[in-house]
Amino acid sequence: MAAILVDSNVILDVVTEDQKWYEWSARQLERLAERHTLVINPIIYSEISIGFDRIEDLDQALPSDFFRRDPLPWEAGFLAGKCFVRYHHSNGGRRSPLPDFYIGSHAAIHGMALLTRDANRYKTYFPKLALISP
Repeated sequence: MAAILVDSNVILDVVTEDQKWYEWSARQLERLAERHTLVINPIIYSEISIGFDRIEDLDQALPSDFFRRDPLPWEAGFLAGKCFVRYHHSNGGRRSPLPDFYIGSHAAIHGMALLTRDANRYKTYFPKLALISP
């Protein structure tokens, strides 16, 4: 069963019942969960945590029997740094690696597809990464 890393925007669409994206995101999660292992990492967990006051409520929204929780591999940190340097030299003004670079690197290092609805940055900096997006 292949693993798919799930970007925080897809999960947030469902948790917040986003008017525009809820249906697409919920349908993708349901469809993909039938044949794949859905994965999150600490970066994704932290992005979603912002909307919760208690860790227990966050953990209920991200049940471990639905989302496998993987650590961020060291190699992903290295790759994220390299992608950030490329981004910074081309047009970026930020001084630290963006979460998307860590997320893309994690998926790339472990050969996972990435479920996201914001594919542009991933396409630019991870051109070989398999994306599931609208």
